[in-house]
Parts: sequence; structure tokens; C-alpha cells
Amino acid sequence: MTVPAQPNVQFRCAPLSELSTSELLEIVQARVAIFVVEQHCPYQEVDDYDAAAHHLQGRSNGQLSAYARIVGPGLKFAEPSIGRVIVLPEFRALQLGRALMQEAIAATERLYPGRAIRLSAQSHLQAFYGSVGFVADSAPYLEDGIPHVDMLRPSPAAAPSKAD
Repeated sequence: MTVPAQPNVQFRCAPLSELSTSELLEIVQARVAIFVVEQHCPYQEVDDYDAAAHHLQGRSNGQLSAYARIVGPGLKFAEPSIGRVIVLPEFRALQLGRALMQEAIAATERLYPGRAIRLSAQSHLQAFYGSVGFVADSAPYLEDGIPHVDMLRPSPAAAPSKAD
């Protein structure tokens, strides 16, 4: 497959009930390929949160290029959370991660206005998530054999004003 130098990425955020069968299959295949196969981490990748989540797809020329899952407050964490963040291997050189996270944050804020947002970050990505407003708020821990840290993006109301 040839990937364009500057893909036109279209994002769509939808609950599970609004995904087509082919979209769901493509998402599950991508998540398993990255989280289970690529990262050598056998675990139950598809879980009960998927049914209640919103699924954010980034598509370049119709092909899945990036994905994140948004889980509502009170399900996985007290806050709404962003997880299962991936950019498919053939699109990584295009640095879609920042655009994906900006869209995931915006979608989460639309779905759950005024709320802080939580994520469980692989430790080596802490600086990246920090660059989009997340702050570590746990000690490092192992999840499925991979070092992680919990991170929180404060609610817009909790952010200090420029006058402070």
C-alpha cells in the first residue's frame, strides 16, 4: 500500500451501535495487531468497555489510519478516559498521533463538558501525553507487563486563568 505524504485525515467519533460491521472488524484487527502482536502482550484486548465507549476513527483516503477509544465517567475511572490510542504502522511516519489526541480530547470535551480526562499511558509516552496537557498522577506500575503511569488532563474550569 502507498501512503500519501500528506494524508487527508477525516475523524469520526461514534458509539459502537453506529459502527458498521466492517469498521468494527477493521478496528479490532488493528488493535489486536498493535497491542497483542506488535507489543507481544497476550491479553483480552476487546473488553466490556467497548460496548459503552465512543470509538474515534481517523481515516486517510477511506483507510483506518488512527484510532482511540473514549470511555465515559464512572465506568473505567471516575473521569471520562481516552485509551487504546493507536496510529497504524504504515501511517506513523506522518505523525498523526498529535492530531488524533487533539481530536480525542475535543470529542471527550464535547461528550463530557467541563470534566477532567484520564488515561493510562505507557510510560515511554508520558512526555507525548504531557505535551497535550496530561499530567502524571500515579507512580509507575506494570499493566500486562508494560510500564504505565496514570495521567490526568484537568478540566477547563480547573485550569489557572492567565490573570493568575
